[in-house]
Amino acid sequence: MRIRLKEGVGTLDHHFLFADLDRHGNHRRYFRRRHGGGLPTTKIRLREVPGTPAFDAEYRRAFEASLNPLEQLAAPAAASATARPGTMLWLCQEYYGSAAFLGLGASTRKVRRRILDAICDRVGGFRYALMEPKNVIKLRDAKAATPEAANARVKALRQLFQWAKEYGHATVNPAREAGYLKSHNPDGFKAWTEADVAAFEARHRLGSKARLALDLALYTGARRSDVVRLGPQMERNGALVFAETKGSTRITKTHEIPILEPLRRSLEATATGHLVYLVNQYGAPYSVEGFGQWFKRRCREAGVHPAVSLHGLRKLGAQRCAEAGASEHQIMALFGWTSTKQAALYTRKASRVKLEREAAAALLGAHR
Repeated sequence: MRIRLKEGVGTLDHHFLFADLDRHGNHRRYFRRRHGGGLPTTKIRLREVPGTPAFDAEYRRAFEASLNPLEQLAAPAAASATARPGTMLWLCQEYYGSAAFLGLGASTRKVRRRILDAICDRVGGFRYALMEPKNVIKLRDAKAATPEAANARVKALRQLFQWAKEYGHATVNPAREAGYLKSHNPDGFKAWTEADVAAFEARHRLGSKARLALDLALYTGARRSDVVRLGPQMERNGALVFAETKGSTRITKTHEIPILEPLRRSLEATATGHLVYLVNQYGAPYSVEGFGQWFKRRCREAGVHPAVSLHGLRKLGAQRCAEAGASEHQIMALFGWTSTKQAALYTRKASRVKLEREAAAALLGAHR
């Protein structure tokens, strides 16, 4: 909600001042300015009392920071509210300007900062040197109704204090002794079943954009953020050559995936864009979120399980690979995983299913 204040000692009109209520009923005020043209929105929490000289000075600093939005990702702490040295808010601001934070992928930075900012809304004035495991556990348990969000707090604090130790700001990492809660959804995204794929293919025939979207995801193993970028210019000698977008600021993972026959048939039967295969109604590439919403509607049209999404096709692909005998390292290479942990889940399951079938056959043979 936009709010208006009488002019204080400053000369700026509070045109970019907004306010809302948190879940505890506390008023939160922000400087928020949308820039357009693909530039990031400037959004800065204001903590001083409105109508005071300190508030006017804080607002002016935010306004001046908004004049150059391109610098926000490079030095976000410079545009933040002034924090007392030694507090959690100060530590987070220092972390936001560090190489450890800026080296994260863009989406990871955004999520990590949102989590830490929410923590600072509760304990921003708390001296971080006094932070103990019990304090971290209390912050975790405030989100106990959603274990994934609770565990995300613990993980963010572990990373924050790990950096603080390396930089000499802290001597211990209190979040290390705070365990994770058991997830309500330990399997994560729901995997597609073969029946889901059959239903989708029956509704969206070869030559439709929806069918091409399915085939691109299923027969490349690409994430949604990469599917929207795939296009004719990436074809090399019968393969799709592309670099992953996830984590690309740290490690460049390049894939060279053969265009399998089902995908080749789909590409040849479908009208595609010139630079990317999948374009929206305006002939422009999809945004990642826009594509996800569009594909979800196509899933509903096909009557597939309501919990499935595009990401679940990666799981089905990994299951197919494991059941066909692919090794953990082969699966890791295809799906861009950097450890055997995720691949092992599929190979173990495939091995268990095979052993069960063999054991069942032996059981039957024993009674003949």
